[in-house]
Amino acid sequence: MGMLVQKFGGTSVKSYEKMEKVVSIIKAYKEKGNDLVIVVSAMGRKGDPYATDTLIELCKSINNETQKRELDIIMSCGEIISGTILTSMLEANNIPAIFLTGIQAGIITTDSYCNAKIKKINPQRIEKEIALGKVVVIAGFQGGTESGEITTLGRGGSDTSAVAIGKALDSKVVQIYTDVDGIMTADPRVEPEARIIKFIEYEEVFQMAEQGSKVIHPRAVELAKKADIILEIKNTLNPDYEGTRIGSLKDLEYGDKDYENDEKFMSAVAHKNNIAQIKVKSSEEVFSNVLNEMEEKNINMDMINFFLQDKGFAINSNDAECVENILKKYKVEYSINKKCAKVTLIGSKITETPGIIAKIIRGLSKAGITLLQSSDSFTTVSCLVNEEDMAKAVHVIHNQFYK
Repeated sequence: MGMLVQKFGGTSVKSYEKMEKVVSIIKAYKEKGNDLVIVVSAMGRKGDPYATDTLIELCKSINNETQKRELDIIMSCGEIISGTILTSMLEANNIPAIFLTGIQAGIITTDSYCNAKIKKINPQRIEKEIALGKVVVIAGFQGGTESGEITTLGRGGSDTSAVAIGKALDSKVVQIYTDVDGIMTADPRVEPEARIIKFIEYEEVFQMAEQGSKVIHPRAVELAKKADIILEIKNTLNPDYEGTRIGSLKDLEYGDKDYENDEKFMSAVAHKNNIAQIKVKSSEEVFSNVLNEMEEKNINMDMINFFLQDKGFAINSNDAECVENILKKYKVEYSINKKCAKVTLIGSKITETPGIIAKIIRGLSKAGITLLQSSDSFTTVSCLVNEEDMAKAVHVIHNQFYK
């Protein structure tokens, strides 16, 4: 019993039928004596009537140059709609509740429209309503400046809202409800043998998100780590399933296993499509000019392998044309493969475990997959492959380390 923040994503509040499941979850936790704060996303996803992307399109279909201030105002409506409906349903089920917008909940942000950062939260209004015995429903993804302007927090903003509110209320756990049973060892649409991860550290989740896995937003994980909040990823349609717990080793319950001696260091295999590989032959001086122009245009390089004359790196395919123009400008000799994918093994013991890269190379070679390039860090080994080999590479690497 105690303070508990629960966040319900767009698929969880997509319809009245889904919201009834949400109400039953809230009711069960309320009956256990918990003080509850509920953070909601907009209803559904792109194409649904009140989804954020749909609301944006309402403006942009009229004026594609709509100002960010006005976009923030219309985007904030999605969470207001879902929040007021859910609050009404709670009241109809004899659960006292009140709905608050981001500003009403005391969420103060910077004035960067469409991508604001939370500066502070004044939780007095939330605490007042909780003291009256109410479930407090709050619009995620939004807040307001100190001068009263409405702002939104960018992609993943509802996750960030929930964790920030949890921090302000000193909640030890924040539950994130979605449409899957938890974080998996690979994308199940690509790897049918993917499994639910019961326990995972903050840093590993950062890497999963960075390497292409669509899990909780990294901003929310970073905030949870700073506040020492455990995150629980749970399924709205299967709420009794334990899901995935995200935290630090000292907080995560690892059953009766000795984590330090557990041989299964591997957490997940992530993948990214839409990658281009560029190989360049040039002097250091010329290439330095190329890098400067890429930096000015905010183009990120990845998987960088530099030798005396040859340089190889990966970029997002959307940036390929721009990079080619820069290389042509400096008359640099280059080659480019625009149809690549990156497959990354993520785990906490990679650098401590000998033979990891060799095992990956053997597996890929046996499967007839060409390894175009590789890179590694303390917790990752990334392999660049041809896009057509992506699914096979995920399967091979997953099988190598998670049988």
